[in-house]
Amino acid sequence: MPELRKDPVIGRWVIISTERAKRPAATERPKPPPRPGPCPFCEGNEAMTPPEIAAYRPEGSQRDGPGWTLRVVPNKFPALMIEGSLERRGEGVYDLINGIGAHEVIIETPAHETNVGALKEKQFEELLWAYRDRILDLREDKRFRYVLIFKNQGAEAGATMEHTHSQLIALPIVPRTVSDELVGAQEYYKYKERCIYCDIVRQEVEDRLRIVSENESFVVICPFAPRFPFETWILPKKHSSYFEHASKIEYIDLARALRETVVRLNRTLSDPPFNYLVHSMPFQEMENGHYHWHMEVMPKLTQVAGFEWGTGFYINPMPPEMAAQLLREVVL
Repeated sequence: MPELRKDPVIGRWVIISTERAKRPAATERPKPPPRPGPCPFCEGNEAMTPPEIAAYRPEGSQRDGPGWTLRVVPNKFPALMIEGSLERRGEGVYDLINGIGAHEVIIETPAHETNVGALKEKQFEELLWAYRDRILDLREDKRFRYVLIFKNQGAEAGATMEHTHSQLIALPIVPRTVSDELVGAQEYYKYKERCIYCDIVRQEVEDRLRIVSENESFVVICPFAPRFPFETWILPKKHSSYFEHASKIEYIDLARALRETVVRLNRTLSDPPFNYLVHSMPFQEMENGHYHWHMEVMPKLTQVAGFEWGTGFYINPMPPEMAAQLLREVVL
């Protein structure tokens, strides 16, 4: 019997089509044709990208030259422009703001790896520190209210370059999805005087039905009302509103949790396209007891079609309990 499940944070409904559930078949996805010419993200081709904003490299090595382990560069085709003022204005019922923001690319390795799952745990840790460093730098710009960190793995998930990389976009507004989470979490806190995410962590750790993995600092779950098959969340066990406020040991534990999650998905689903993102507190908000930063990982296995667009519901053929079990079974 299909189930309608309600997300406990924002109230979004999903349909879990339990009668359609089955173990995913290993499928071979056609690989895109190789990019003509050299890859601009590979070591030795630094002149092919805009000048680096930041890089992790040995002391004394030349800026925009070889020797780096991670580089951050402006996106060559940015969604928003860094220069200018916001100039909020209205045209009748319509509101406009100049397209001001920052759009950066985090090149995760100098080697031409096409899957982030090939990176070592230490490289994941370095990547998380880069996310933190860039957020702390961009939050000093008072035009920005939010930085979204995200990764598109594979062409079906939106990646236009095969060399593994992630991106950030600094925005002058708070994204609607994050606003919905903030409102839902605050309403729950007003009613129960507890954080909804902390309650989710406690219940999932106790029930163990949707647990994928856990370590000292983080729990990885398939959420109760997932939009997509094998959607996973990585939740800090300790309450915190800001990703960039995590401790050194938490970044070490998060690197392990994120890498293991990617490897489990790769082995279960034959290297699927996926997206991951970081949801954190907007800059102008205070650390509080109701919002809890987290990561979401979403394999691209189904299509969003007319029903989803027309209703805001999602149809998911894979119950999260089964997805969690299959991911837990992966031998690392």
